[in-house]
Amino acid sequence: MEDFNQLMKVRFEKLKKLEELGINPYPYEYNQTHKSKYIKEHFDELEEQTVSVAGRMMSVRLMGKAAFCDIQDEQGRIQIYVRKNEIGDEHFEIFKMLDIGDHIGVKGQVFKTHTGEISVFAKELQLLAKSLRPLPIVKEKEEDGKKVVYDQFADKELRYRQRYVDLIVNPEVKEVFVKRSRIIRAIRQFLDEREFLEVETPILQPIYGGATARPFITHHNALDRTLYLRIANELYLKRLIVGGFERVYEFAKDFRNEGMDRFHNPEFTLLELYVAYKDYKWMMRFVEELFAHVAQTVLGTTEITFGGYQIDLAPPWDRLTMYESIEKFTGVDISEMDEKQLRKTAKKLNVEITPEMGKGKIIDEIFGELVEPKLIQPTFIYDYPIEMSPLAKKHREKEGLVERFEPIIAGKEVANAFSELNDPIDQKQRFLEQLKLRERGDDEAQMMDEDYIRALEIGMPPTAGLGIGIDRMVMLLTNQPSIRDVILFPQMRPENK
Repeated sequence: MEDFNQLMKVRFEKLKKLEELGINPYPYEYNQTHKSKYIKEHFDELEEQTVSVAGRMMSVRLMGKAAFCDIQDEQGRIQIYVRKNEIGDEHFEIFKMLDIGDHIGVKGQVFKTHTGEISVFAKELQLLAKSLRPLPIVKEKEEDGKKVVYDQFADKELRYRQRYVDLIVNPEVKEVFVKRSRIIRAIRQFLDEREFLEVETPILQPIYGGATARPFITHHNALDRTLYLRIANELYLKRLIVGGFERVYEFAKDFRNEGMDRFHNPEFTLLELYVAYKDYKWMMRFVEELFAHVAQTVLGTTEITFGGYQIDLAPPWDRLTMYESIEKFTGVDISEMDEKQLRKTAKKLNVEITPEMGKGKIIDEIFGELVEPKLIQPTFIYDYPIEMSPLAKKHREKEGLVERFEPIIAGKEVANAFSELNDPIDQKQRFLEQLKLRERGDDEAQMMDEDYIRALEIGMPPTAGLGIGIDRMVMLLTNQPSIRDVILFPQMRPENK
């Protein structure tokens, strides 16, 4: 810590010296004409041409009256050659006062060194932002002809907490978020081409609903009422179907007051979409096409690697009912069991359950513990027990089930879809059943939403709905092991001072 504080002290002293020399260490602008990647890709046309580049100094090598340094912009790095007799004694002395981490602007000619590295020969140099805190610079060395990384900024918690440093010193991290942006853009393209309308619904809601989760609670002073950060946008989007829109979607920031692990962050991104006059069978085909389109658009293939598995997203995907999947992996048929029998079965299968769990949650625990992790290739699990799905339409043929599916890939669900329940009488009864679960102590059970019932009473056409966890989808397509690796600023425990 003493060494670190000393390094910072030296940088503050340099800052003061620069200011005494009349140099503004934080100027207002710089005319950057070219990026590093463009220069390298268009060297033939730019050789001996004058360019202005800007970026962060990531290395420096002083050699008497000359120096080399690498600067990093958003596209990569490029080498800068600085010579004392070219920029003058005064500016060369200023250059020697710069530190790794400083932002600089360089105007000069594009050329190639004797070793073949494309570089910029500095004619003018300007400090753009003085870095007062040293970077944990990643170092490399040659061992047996291979490049070996050491002294790496690799502490996961520190990387998530200081994402700004992570992005600087681990360039591959930036690529993940570039791909995330492209994934979302590809989804939008897919939906817009199919005449979906992108909309926005409230984040602050007087009644939370549309999912089974605990909410974050806040208070509106002017109205003197409790409000909730949304756990889903489902009920508002379906109000729009009632209102006459036939295809709507929203990329929503949702918030669930739950634990954190490699698949869960309390703030996450959910895509929800609703289509009038369609059902869950149509939606299955739609989901296959959507995932395949996004993978092909962003990665150039539907064959991906995730967690050591080789996975093919090309349609058609496998299909199993919920009960079929449990019987396949446990050897037990639970389709005719009541809650008492399910409790005994869960105990025999060593699945931990609690007293407040109803029939639906017990089945969900059995499936999540013993089936889901074993589904690696894309698989639709469909036809869920009615107790698990208070917003899904009753199955048209099978008593006690609803028309719902979840696609499971690499052992984790990535989406959820229904033939949407549009019978207001049935929906109200389902909400009442949820209230009974709340009375038993299930604080994740859904609330009664009288206005939503009123909307259904106006009349909602047959509708198919879908929710996709964007963060999990990005994890899958970028082969990242944790949701924190695909969220720029994940929620963290308080920092120990």
